[in-house]
Amino acid sequence: MASRTYTLPALEYDYKYLEPYMSEEQLTIHHQKHHQAYVSGANALLEKLDKAHTDGSDVDVKAICKELSWQIGGHMLHSLFWLNLKIEEAPASGELAAKLNADFGNLDQFKKEFTKAAVGVEGSGWAALALCPMTDRLLIMQIEKHNVNVFPGYPILLVLDVFEHAYYIDYKNDRAKYVDAFWNICGWGAAATRLAQAQNALKAMDSR
Repeated sequence: MASRTYTLPALEYDYKYLEPYMSEEQLTIHHQKHHQAYVSGANALLEKLDKAHTDGSDVDVKAICKELSWQIGGHMLHSLFWLNLKIEEAPASGELAAKLNADFGNLDQFKKEFTKAAVGVEGSGWAALALCPMTDRLLIMQIEKHNVNVFPGYPILLVLDVFEHAYYIDYKNDRAKYVDAFWNICGWGAAATRLAQAQNALKAMDSR
C-alpha cells in the first residue's frame, strides 16, 4: 500500500560522488535541508487537510492548493533531479539520441537551447526536457519556481535545478558556470530510460 505521506528519497550515490562538479557540502545541504523542506511542507499541509476532513474545520482551500503545488512540485522535481545526475557517463545514444537529433537537429543544439533555458529562468526554477504525448516531440520547459510554465501531463525526462540553493556554495552567483558544469554529470542513461517508459505508456494507451 502506498504511503499516505511524502518521504525524502535516498540518493543512489554518496555525497562525494559528483565532485568536483558538485561538492559534498553543496549536495548534502541541497538534499538533506532544501529537498527535505519541501517534503515536510507538503506533509504539514496534508495533515491540515486531514484534520479538516475529520473535524469539519474551515480551511483556506485556495491558499492550500497553491502551497501544495509549490511543495509537491519541489519534491517531485528534486526526486527526478537526483536520478539524472551521474558522473562520466557516455553521451546520449540509442533512441534518446535519435529523438534529440530529430527534434533539435543535433545534440549540441539541444544542449545550447537547454543551457539558455536554464540560465535564463527569471528568478528561481528549472530547465526540463519533456515529451509531448500528443505530437511525440521533445520540448524544453523553462519552469519558474516549481509550478509555473509546466506543460500538464508531459513526462519529464531530464531536469536541472537552477534555484540558487542548488549552486550557491560551489559557484556563488555564477549560474552560467554551474549550468556548464552540469553537462559533466548529466545522466543520459536515466533520461533514456524515462523516454522508453513514456513511449511505452503512450503505446499502451493507444492500444486500448
